[in-house]
Amino acid sequence: MIEPSIRLRRAIHANDALLVKRILQSHPHLLHNPDFASATGNSNSNLHLAASLGHLSVCKVLVELGHESGGPALNDDNQTALMLAAAAGHTDVVHFLCEHDPKTVMRQDVHGRDAIMEASLYGHDTVLQLLLTYAPDGTQAALAQADMDGNTALHFASSNGNLLVLRTLLAAGADATRKNTWNWTAEAYSATVQAEVYLKGLVAEVERRKWRAPPEETAKKTPGLRLVENDAGVGD
Repeated sequence: MIEPSIRLRRAIHANDALLVKRILQSHPHLLHNPDFASATGNSNSNLHLAASLGHLSVCKVLVELGHESGGPALNDDNQTALMLAAAAGHTDVVHFLCEHDPKTVMRQDVHGRDAIMEASLYGHDTVLQLLLTYAPDGTQAALAQADMDGNTALHFASSNGNLLVLRTLLAAGADATRKNTWNWTAEAYSATVQAEVYLKGLVAEVERRKWRAPPEETAKKTPGLRLVENDAGVGD
């Protein structure tokens, strides 16, 4: 006879939400079922496992049964299920968990990393945009957060070299001049020469926009007049 805890884990791996629900109805004490008994375990709960695999239907069943009722479950590294889903790029699961509890977006693990840093590190742009949308204190506060070594999401994105993620972070207001504990900016961690050049270009673009008056302001100052830039950058 297979132990219920093992059957439950197998059901999660198989993405069998109905079986997961039946097992938990018979064995409610296994709702979290951390894997600390495993040689490779990290005390990941059922939701950690389902989220890391991208099994949305199982995640919904677990949350429905109260898995997160006392706050987000944490593994030995203080990671949430949202962090694991973000690192793996499971967009639907990230969306679901953000909607359930937006505050988890800003939670940090034992190394100071949050879900936004995980998505940036592994180059998941759609996931990153979702997380920034749900950040409870706004994008500026989210992007200002740093890990134990002072690295921000932009540092992690630069080390990955994902150009879309770099653009998303800069567009959202990430500070490219921010230095970590070792006095390095994100640019210093560029994964490739292409990424370094691209990042420099994005930073220059952001600086140009800071000095350029928004079209809305121009329209307010000069009613009825709309400026259109020609090839030389001069208003007609």
